[in-house]
Amino acid sequence: MGKKFALNIFYNLAIILSICGVVWCYQNHKYLPSAFLVGVAACLFYFKYQLTKELRKSFKEKK
Repeated sequence: MGKKFALNIFYNLAIILSICGVVWCYQNHKYLPSAFLVGVAACLFYFKYQLTKELRKSFKEKK
């Protein structure tokens, strides 16, 4: 359970950094890295969603 908690924190930090990177790239007219960071953020959102589903399932099974 501790590993999943740490993974969730990592996903949150990576999503925040990706969004900050997208904003910085857009302001400096660097569109290719911006597109890459949007893709990374989308993947991280998906992984975070899957982790949340797994945690909810495990909490329901414990009850």
